[in-house]
Amino acid sequence: MTITGFIINNAERTLTINTVKSKGSQLTFEYLRIFPPTTDSQKKILVSHKKTIKLMAIENVGKHGYRLSFDDQHSAIYSSDYLELLIKEHKQRWQHYLTELKASGHSREAMINITKL
Repeated sequence: MTITGFIINNAERTLTINTVKSKGSQLTFEYLRIFPPTTDSQKKILVSHKKTIKLMAIENVGKHGYRLSFDDQHSAIYSSDYLELLIKEHKQRWQHYLTELKASGHSREAMINITKL
């Protein structure tokens, strides 16, 4: 997948990914944050309480992909291939996540509310 651009929509908390073949594949910040890229040696953990997460920056990291930095201080490098996989498997991954979350007793909601004045 060849990415031609990103659109960060903070109001809707979505990232639109434009490619050579398509315009406008949209993923929520929460979805991107709860499905970070992992290596085979990393154990997959259930990430919760990220409904209000914000995507702070996207940085091109050359041939490796794009570093996505979130407001919870997490950042990871998402390759074009991994972003394509997240787009293709969105429905299944999201449903599986909601099922796991419910079974664990955790929530999508933030643990505490923080208001900037």
